[in-house]
Amino acid sequence: MIIIQENDFMKARTLIRKSIEKQIVFCSDDDDLNRKILEKEKINVLLLNVKEKKDKIKQRDSGFNHVLAREAKKKNVEIGINLDEIINSNKKEKTGILARIRQNIELCNKYKLNMKFISPSENERDIYDLKALGLVLGMPTWMTKSL
Repeated sequence: MIIIQENDFMKARTLIRKSIEKQIVFCSDDDDLNRKILEKEKINVLLLNVKEKKDKIKQRDSGFNHVLAREAKKKNVEIGINLDEIINSNKKEKTGILARIRQNIELCNKYKLNMKFISPSENERDIYDLKALGLVLGMPTWMTKSL
């Protein structure tokens, strides 16, 4: 599994095309770049970083919407949850992160997308702990089976 974290489209495109035979996890802080990569390139997992997002008054900004969900379903791309963001954040940040992840889980459930927990550090977690966290966050059981 290769995690590509880039903010430039051409650099990301060359890195993705160099490692086409491996499982590619793409991650970026730019929502427009996420959409462009999802539409134009072949990736396996789109890893969403929700820690740096700012919420509006009436809604949460998780970086994932129905347009990205439809495109991910069409391209058969899984949506990744960054486990290190949850673990390494303080209590105030953690509540916002978990709320954004719940919103993403509801969208993935609506469009029948698979989700997976990804930890960029070498932090191994027990599969039962990940399934329990997924169920607490609102994942349906068919989604937790693929964790």
